[in-house]
Amino acid sequence: AKQWRGQLLAQLPNVELTLVLGKYAQNYHFDNPKLSLTELVSSWHNYWPAMAPLPHPSPRNNIWLSKNPWFEKEFVPALQARVKEILG
Repeated sequence: AKQWRGQLLAQLPNVELTLVLGKYAQNYHFDNPKLSLTELVSSWHNYWPAMAPLPHPSPRNNIWLSKNPWFEKEFVPALQARVKEILG
């Protein structure tokens, strides 16, 4: 990302939302790499509306999703509304 991200984003001047998926991306984008996935994702309000930390979209995360029902109840509807807002 250090080598190409700046050049890529220079070609995309109207980015309004960055979905940050997975630990490597989260370590790159967010200040505290020592936060657990749950701590980071549950603090999504701190990065909103420009960025959204998300668990990796893997079937292995079904356990995490079942342990964190707030994600589907609170975060997912907010994300859906934000995407709808951006797309107009």
